[in-house]
Amino acid sequence: MSIFARPDYKSDTTQFIEQLRAQKPDLEARQLAGRALLWDKDVDSEIWQEYRAGRVQQQPYVYQTKA
Repeated sequence: MSIFARPDYKSDTTQFIEQLRAQKPDLEARQLAGRALLWDKDVDSEIWQEYRAGRVQQQPYVYQTKA
């Protein structure tokens, strides 16, 4: 065992998270559901290829008018 170990110590953050999980047992499921709304999406590679192929190259100086 390390001489620096403090087995009885729990940080305030750890205590808060444990207390929150005890109060709201469905918290992790709600977090995963929220993540699925924005991040966990199936990507259609064909649509992305069409999108990239249809891009128009930007001019070096965007505010310059064409003569």
